[in-house]
Formats: sequence, structure tokens, C-alpha cells
Amino acid sequence: MPGRNAMKTVVASVQDTLGYDFRDLGLLQTALTHPSYSVEQAQPIEDNQRLEFLGDAVLQLVMTDVLFHRFVSLREGELTKIRSALTKESSLARFAQGLGLGAGLRLGKGEARAGGAQRASNLADAFEAVLGAIYLDGGFEPARALCAQLAAAPLADHDRLLAGENPKGALQELVHVRAQTVPVYEVTAVSGPEHLPEFSVRVVVDGEEVATATAGSRKAAEQQAARLALRELQRDEDAS
Repeated sequence: MPGRNAMKTVVASVQDTLGYDFRDLGLLQTALTHPSYSVEQAQPIEDNQRLEFLGDAVLQLVMTDVLFHRFVSLREGELTKIRSALTKESSLARFAQGLGLGAGLRLGKGEARAGGAQRASNLADAFEAVLGAIYLDGGFEPARALCAQLAAAPLADHDRLLAGENPKGALQELVHVRAQTVPVYEVTAVSGPEHLPEFSVRVVVDGEEVATATAGSRKAAEQQAARLALRELQRDEDAS
């Protein structure tokens, strides 16, 4: 967590990474202020929750605009799925990490000790808050430009992006095309207490185990195993 004397340097660094020059740097500083930091001050300062609220709406609009103009032949349902994949918490956290927002977050002492700068929810909230700050400071276009830039890499292979939303369906489709068969899921173990079981599942393709996973439900374990199997098969496909 940056101290008071270092905050100007941190804000300048984040601003450089964003590729956007704020007219009001106070907006960016507020966007990087976690509620835990605010409540620890002798005189509480504004945190990033209101900007996060605004940024969430801005995010939906600008991503919709990006997708609408990029994929002119896709129908509403497909566009909605892609937007959902781009705007879920894990995707926003990755965007925030790429922009170095974690290093710029002002956190309370307890939150900082607990690893709050790497917490996905904090990073996603900070990204939305920063987007809201950019919108207030410069309007729609710079907010859209930032999102278009960040979305470019995942949108380069939007089929793979969507596979993460429905890994079992994506795996079944891939396996059917490649081997004219279907993946088989097998529960290999159930452990833990009755009220909190852990299911271990393996996924078998054409008689060979491709991946295994463990989760708190059979469904979740199958989803995770499918996700890992997809990654493995796609890695082989890329290599060849």
C-alpha cells in the first residue's frame, strides 16, 4: 500500500499505464481508495464505491458498443455471452493487474496484511472505479478506448473466451470434432465430512485420462476438469 508521500508517484505511474491524462487527478486517487483505507483516517475521505457504481454501468455500455461494432454478424444471445465473459470479476481483475492497479490501491492496514492488493474482488472494483473516473473526467470515448484495448486480446479468439463460460459444452464440441466421441466424467473419490464433501473427478477422452479436478460438488468438479482438459487439448492443438 503506498504511503501518503508516494501516492503522487503511484497515481502518475497508473496514469501512464492507462494511457490517459486526467484533468482531475483527484478522481483517479479516489478510484484507488478502498473503503478500508477511508475508515482508518482521522477524517474519513471518499472511497471508490460510488465511482465503482458508475463504472459498472459505463463498462456495460462501452463493452456493448465495442462488441456491437466488431461482430456485425453475431446475434444478441452470442453478444451477451461474450460481454458476460469480458465483464465478469475474474476478467476485470486481470485487466486491473495488467494496468498495475493493485500496486496503486490505498488499503487499510488489515486489508493490506490480508493480501487485499491481490484480491480479485478488490481489483475488479478498482477497475470499475477507474473506468468511472475516466468517464467523469473525459467522457465516453476514452473509457471506450481503454476497454477496446483491453478486450482486444481475448476477443482475438472469442470461441476460446466463451469456452470458459461453458467448459463442458466446449469440450464436448471439440472432442466430437476431433475424435467423433464424447468426454466421459468419472468420480474417482469422495472425501471430507458429510456436510462438506469434496468430489474428485477425472475426464476421459477416447479412453485416456486428460485432466482431474476436485471441488465441493460433482458439478463443480466436472466443470473444472473440463476446463483443464480444454486447456490441455488446446495447448496440443496450438503446438501442432
